[in-house]
Amino acid sequence: MSAKVLHIQEAFTLESGAVLPELRIAYHTYGTPNAAGSNVVWVCHALTANSDVADWWAGLIGEGRVIDPSRHFIVCANILGSCYGSSGPLTHNPATGHPYYHSFPAVTIRDMVQAHILLRKHLGIDKIQLLVGGSMGGYQVLEWALAEPNTMERLFLLCTGAAESAWGIAIHTSQRLAIEADSSWQEPHLQAGARGLKAARAIGMLTYRNYQTFVRTQSDPDKDKTDGFRASSYINYQGDKLVNRFNAQSYWLLTKAMDSHNIARGRQTDMATLLGQLTHPTLLMGITSDILCPPEEQLFLEKHMPNATYHEIDSSYGHDGFLIEFEQIGEILRKWMQVRF
Repeated sequence: MSAKVLHIQEAFTLESGAVLPELRIAYHTYGTPNAAGSNVVWVCHALTANSDVADWWAGLIGEGRVIDPSRHFIVCANILGSCYGSSGPLTHNPATGHPYYHSFPAVTIRDMVQAHILLRKHLGIDKIQLLVGGSMGGYQVLEWALAEPNTMERLFLLCTGAAESAWGIAIHTSQRLAIEADSSWQEPHLQAGARGLKAARAIGMLTYRNYQTFVRTQSDPDKDKTDGFRASSYINYQGDKLVNRFNAQSYWLLTKAMDSHNIARGRQTDMATLLGQLTHPTLLMGITSDILCPPEEQLFLEKHMPNATYHEIDSSYGHDGFLIEFEQIGEILRKWMQVRF
């Protein structure tokens, strides 16, 4: 199923003050809204995903799954700054007639949320029964719940936090340094920064998984090897795979957006107080082996969100577990929905 595109031919002002003369939002929907408008499930995606959530999260979303288009009206929008159809480095700048490429302005998580709100209104959605997000998607969920608290009924957050950590910022900075080391990265073409993006992905893979996962799956049985190691081949493969489907300038831009995430930024209160305002029934999930956004981040949310329930999944897949451990996640979500819906 190809994405639909909402083309808003009006100026869109970013948090930085920069103005996009028009806005494109690529999105997918599945199922049909019921007469009461009470069956909307909206999924906010993470860094390099697209809006086809039934494809990349098929273990949770689809016929017979816990989130089922026969019962739910499911929406997922490609985030602002991405390269999958929404306004970003690869979309055309009306002022020049050419893609923005590196000149696309900085965006924040709050800018992404404002674009989601425009799409929500376009689709005629007044209430979101369940707002879902993992990792960077969870950043959007928290900011959206603060921006429109009466629009959300329930929240589901996985492997995420109230602010980007110093650890996360350091990782993203390292990834951007890798991209910037590719002298082509600011050039005006699709493959600009491809070598740097491959290196940035390699850095990312070390944080999405962990020591145990690599030792278990990528160790070589040949004790006499001096080169051509399985772990090296795996990292190269994952880098090439991302280069073939993503864009370095979008990656650079979106890691900057993640670094901007702090729900208390610009608000005259602290994170704990803000989280206390989110009274929605909330399901929180962490993964024992996640070194990128570890369970302590979700435990902080649980401590300060008054109606939060926390579950920790025992998995060796690290941060990527929120995309892989769909059987465990689905069972916990199913039971929670039976009580809360």
